[in-house]
Amino acid sequence: MSSPTSVRKRRVFYIPGYDPIHPRRYRELYRKESAAQAEISGYEITLRPKTTKGPYGWHVSGQMDGAGVETDMEVLYWSDIVRDSMDGSIPATYLSLARTASVYIFTGALFRLMRLRKGPVIAALYPVVFLLVQLLCAILAGVAAAGLLRWIGGLILAKIWPEGAAASATYLILAFCVLVGAGVAIALLRWFKAKDSKFFAYYLMHDYSFSARYLGSNPDALEERISDFAIIIAEALTTDADEVLVVGHSSGAHLAVSILSDLIQSGRVPEDGPTLSFLSLGQVVPMVSFLPRATRLRHDLAFLSARSELTWVDVTAPGDGCAFALCDPVSVTGVAPEGKRWPLVLSAAFTQTLSPERWKELRWRFFRLHFQYLCAFDRSDHYDYFRITAGPLTLYDRYADKPASQSRIETPVNRFRSVS
Repeated sequence: MSSPTSVRKRRVFYIPGYDPIHPRRYRELYRKESAAQAEISGYEITLRPKTTKGPYGWHVSGQMDGAGVETDMEVLYWSDIVRDSMDGSIPATYLSLARTASVYIFTGALFRLMRLRKGPVIAALYPVVFLLVQLLCAILAGVAAAGLLRWIGGLILAKIWPEGAAASATYLILAFCVLVGAGVAIALLRWFKAKDSKFFAYYLMHDYSFSARYLGSNPDALEERISDFAIIIAEALTTDADEVLVVGHSSGAHLAVSILSDLIQSGRVPEDGPTLSFLSLGQVVPMVSFLPRATRLRHDLAFLSARSELTWVDVTAPGDGCAFALCDPVSVTGVAPEGKRWPLVLSAAFTQTLSPERWKELRWRFFRLHFQYLCAFDRSDHYDYFRITAGPLTLYDRYADKPASQSRIETPVNRFRSVS
């Protein structure tokens, strides 16, 4: 392993979660939050265009702890696969709702996940409940509109039409009212969908449906992208960088597990190459590894957890209701091998690393908190995303003497433990 303060050049590969948006958002987030953290912590960070070919990224120059570090950040994005999986129609979304709920309920995964952390399970149930509430509101609005029109039509017929003619027109009015009611219901559903940037119900439903659709296995397009990402990282491991750091956020964490597992198994991690590090943030691994066909992921978790070729640190926070906070993804999945080394499970402790004022401001912004790992902390402790990505210490050296969180959960509760 590298000696302390040995990093002068670093390559960072950030793997986002289920996100359909262009990766430039991560550059802007890094630019804004690194400046804020630098001001708080008293170091310097500057950004400029990337100097390497390949995926979208940027270059970072860091001056901290008496050393200068040059970092190339690159985003290994799969947003095109995400967009292709998000069927835009309302009926398709409700079909996904029924399928996803059935998978997690009838496999027993939902109830086992609840034994770990209720927060991410509630987050998973939120789009189901909210979409059903939307549907109920639309139906009630449609029925109310149809009933109102029927009542008004009846009054008009009784006053201006002869009794026989009114009776013969009743069916036409009834059909018209049904059509109007259906139109009102559809219009309201479309309004809810148009406002999903505030509700996130459709987005989250597609997110959970993506894994449930294949019962935890990867679709072919994702497997191909994992292979592509492995090639890119393997190339970086042949350069003069001091550290190659892979950062997997949210569902990007389990993609990183498979990528790194493939790299090591295929012998593409040179012994005399850069230090290989893996930082998983806000991981939701159990949402996938607890499904029956996630044999590939379970194998990769078991394999990676015992390897000496890398350092794996897993950072979550109980304040993040969308992550399986402090849950050792290997152990809770039930695949921890003899001689398990990783991950080192640590807490970002939002209630301590954010000031009371800042915590009060963010506490109920659940989606924003899920991205806090990539942001500035006004009371930062051991975890500083910008020191990790742009500072002079490797991930191993930074946490060599740091004990794992005493509150971590390691109880194996997964029903499905077969591996590919």
